[in-house]
Amino acid sequence: MSRKLSAGMKRTVIDTGGTNRPVHLYEPADFAAAHRAGNLAARTLDFITAHVREGISTAELDRLIDTFMRDHGGVPATLGYKGYPASSCISINEVVNHGIPSEKRRLREGDTLNIDVTVILDGWYGDTSRMFHVGSKIPVKRALLTERTFESMWAGINAVRPGATMGDIGAAIQAVAEENRKGRSFSVVRDFVGHGVGREFHEPPEVRHYGKPGQGLVLEPGMIFTIEPMINAGTWQVRILDDGWTTVTKDREPSAQFEHMLGVTEEGYEIFTLSPAGFDKPPYGVP
Repeated sequence: MSRKLSAGMKRTVIDTGGTNRPVHLYEPADFAAAHRAGNLAARTLDFITAHVREGISTAELDRLIDTFMRDHGGVPATLGYKGYPASSCISINEVVNHGIPSEKRRLREGDTLNIDVTVILDGWYGDTSRMFHVGSKIPVKRALLTERTFESMWAGINAVRPGATMGDIGAAIQAVAEENRKGRSFSVVRDFVGHGVGREFHEPPEVRHYGKPGQGLVLEPGMIFTIEPMINAGTWQVRILDDGWTTVTKDREPSAQFEHMLGVTEEGYEIFTLSPAGFDKPPYGVP
């Protein structure tokens, strides 16, 4: 789940590039606990992959996700969070994020969707999301958007190292998303950001998915946060629907998102939410 851009323990630094609040610097033992939580979140998405098919309701997907988490010792972090009514966020086509699962909305051939899950395991949060394609007849624009969003996320991840800045991450993401390839470029959503995560769902720092190299908070070993760019086929502008959660593109063009949770190490980074099944991006090769 993304965090709305805000106005404003042990070792900490100040999030000078965003919230101006302390950023927790976690210890190696904490990384192990965060990895266990992240692994369960990733396994949850691995599990649900085979169920993402034409005709299933998003509410049924949500029930399956909830059951899997609980059967494996976790609980869904989103359920009841600030009144959110479900155990996952399922955002289809023009929905940017925080799509609420519904009995009425059934998946259709050609849909593209993001499933975002956060699990609490032994007091630690694991947060990740992936894109999914329904069927094999995916419109070209949506397929290209999914691919570019995946590349954008990895560009941001590969910018992570001690001494780099949040601006380096955002600039790397933005450069890939906005690159004009064969007359097509995409845009980066500004209204939502990645976030620190560990023993709380949303912690400092803010992780903007756009920016300028060299600017913002300097990364230090021990930081744990998400990188989760939301990339739109049209304008970057969005609006939130009357339910107070579902965010859609202002021009109703499609949107896509991938998310990993990672920690900054002495050498670079450690990703906590890699798919044990190797399901990195669609198509996933599941019948």
